[in-house]
Order: sequence, then structure tokens, then C-alpha cells
Amino acid sequence: MDHYPILMYHQIDHPPVRGTPMRGMVVSPQAFERQMLALHRLGVRGVSLSGLMPYLRGEKSGRVVGITFDDGYRNNLQHAAPVLQRLGFGSTCYVVSRAIGQTNAWDAALGVPSVNLMDEADLQAWMQAGQEVGSHTANHRDLTTLDEREAQVQIADSKRELESRLNVPVHHFCYPYGRYRPEHARMAQAAGYHSATTTQRGRALRSDGMLELPRVLVAQSTPWWQLLVKVFTRYEDRRGRPSA
Repeated sequence: MDHYPILMYHQIDHPPVRGTPMRGMVVSPQAFERQMLALHRLGVRGVSLSGLMPYLRGEKSGRVVGITFDDGYRNNLQHAAPVLQRLGFGSTCYVVSRAIGQTNAWDAALGVPSVNLMDEADLQAWMQAGQEVGSHTANHRDLTTLDEREAQVQIADSKRELESRLNVPVHHFCYPYGRYRPEHARMAQAAGYHSATTTQRGRALRSDGMLELPRVLVAQSTPWWQLLVKVFTRYEDRRGRPSA
């Protein structure tokens, strides 16, 4: 493979009733398991961002996809971790450092239901299941609305806070809402992150900048066969890259 999809998930849980804001970001446990099994049966291995880096740097080649979860929902531990562990897959969950053990309060104004986030014990269990923790800022702030100092706090302090609380290195970052400017990528690099992911559509290439990696959204409406189309064809590349 010369294209390396980075799958983007949020919640893995039973979807709320129709009409609920952001319902599409909740993938059912059954759908998630079917998607992972489809990849596994085709000889594709799911990996964390740390596991993906050697492929993006050209040091390794093979059939792998990166798997990411935004925000740090407890239902990722409950419903995704057992499937990933059983298949020998890795993943990265981007955690909001000052919201550990709380809820997705940043969604309240949109009418999104309050959902529990992983606490420290949950995050330790997540890592014991072979999964990785990354940073999603300190407070899930839109970086493009902040001044330089505030943006630096969100990017750099979240790394230090997670490393201190969890006693593990945190090498990977994700821009909240996918919003960022070039200076934010430079801040992430200066803070010591090895990669940063966006919401730009497309499969990652070895030529991509490691601090502006595109991803492949997996939504509630994505069946397993469409996921395979997204992974193995130029479907996402055409939508995210004008030159593709």
C-alpha cells in the first residue's frame, strides 16, 4: 500500500433516536465489529498512530490502516477495545486532558446528549488493552478562535498534563473540529508531537506533512463494504485532494 487510511471514529455505542444532533458520529458496536472483521479477513491490520509512523516514513510497507477515536468516550473502552484487542489491532484515542472523567460539555450548545468520557482508570485499561492515548487539546477549544498564547497552552499543556497523569509519552495530536492554521502545526511540532491529524478527507501518503494528516471519516451510516471502498480506492482522495 502506498496510501495509508487513518480511520476517524468518535463514539462506538447504540445510536440515539433519529433527529438527535450529531447522531451520525455514533457507530453501533455491531457495525464497528463488522468493519474491523472485514479489514482483518482481507489481511489489513489496524494500528495506532505510533504504529503507523514507520509506514508513513517509508521504513515499512504493508496492509495497515490507522484507527483513531476523537474525544475519549468511555464507550470506546466498552465497545471498541474488546474487538480491537481480540483482533490484535491498535488504535489512538485523542483525549481532552482537562475533561478526563467528565463529559462532552463542548457539545452542549448544539443539543448533543451528554456522554461520559474515560477517567484515569478507564484510560489505563484502554492502554492495557494495547491501545494508545493522544492529545485533543486541554479543553477541546477551536484553535482558530484563540490568540497565540492560548493556542500554545491548549496544544503544549495538554501533552504535559496527559503524560503526568497517565505516566506515558504522548506523541500524537488531533485538532478539535479539524480547525487549525499553519502556525498551529508549528506549535504542535515545537511541543514535541510526532504527528497531528485533521478532518481533511483522504488517505495519508508518505509525502504528507506529519502535522497535517488527513483522515477517513467512519459514520453511523457507513456500512462495512463502503468502508472497504474508502480504504482501498481513491474515493476519499478525490473528495479531499483537489489535484487527485
